[in-house]
Amino acid sequence: MNRRQSKKDPYGELLRVEEPPEAALQCWLCGRPMGKTTVWHHPVPKSRGGRDVVPMHAICQQTLIANFTNAELQRHGNDVEALLANPNVRKFVDWVANKDPDFTATTAKKQR
Repeated sequence: MNRRQSKKDPYGELLRVEEPPEAALQCWLCGRPMGKTTVWHHPVPKSRGGRDVVPMHAICQQTLIANFTNAELQRHGNDVEALLANPNVRKFVDWVANKDPDFTATTAKKQR
């Protein structure tokens, strides 16, 4: 004879492991919390052998693409401070710092 499973499991609650709340993702470039949309950006472009991905806002990724070539992004690698040394990127990050996480706007075109 098979035993029926009880609908109420008196020990089930004791065996469950509480997972810590997931830390809120932050944008790799500007450091603001992520909104509804997360872009997974390759700091070193895939065409240059990059495999790692980092969370970014779409507007932050567009700014990087507008200000750097793939070769320059490869040289900087995962060094955010080197990217922020560019005056255009620094100006953008300072401007976007107080915006909503889901803020979007048009960005400048590539400056080449």
